Amino acid sequence: MDLDKLRKQLILHEGLKNKPYVDTVGKITIGVGHNLTDLGLTTTQSLRILDDDIADVLAIVPSICPSFGSLDEIRQRVIADMAFNLGAKLRGFKDFLGAVEAKDWAKASAAMLDSTWAKQTKTRADRLAKMMLTGNDYK
Repeated sequence: MDLDKLRKQLILHEGLKNKPYVDTVGKITIGVGHNLTDLGLTTTQSLRILDDDIADVLAIVPSICPSFGSLDEIRQRVIADMAFNLGAKLRGFKDFLGAVEAKDWAKASAAMLDSTWAKQTKTRADRLAKMMLTGNDYK
């Protein structure tokens, strides 16, 4: 079977929607008729989406944190993790970003913890702040 022709035919009949919607029988659906209500996503699909999301985050982080490329891997992961969670709101962490640019890890860590985000994401924020402070991976 020509899978490309089948793909085009299914898109013609189902449509292609990049945001979830409720179909004609009340099922939450996405993409080309993928029934999220009954099927959800497979682990492979979820990890593929994660990989795409990571690529998107890594593409924007240098515009938020100019020194990103010169940081060690641990601190790069901290900033990427925060950008993944916060999106463009990370730009608002001016004290944190200034401290990162100055490589003042104590100030950067303290700025992370002195935020509404830290109160909302307690375990994550504590872990990431410790990583930022020490340059060591989480355990």
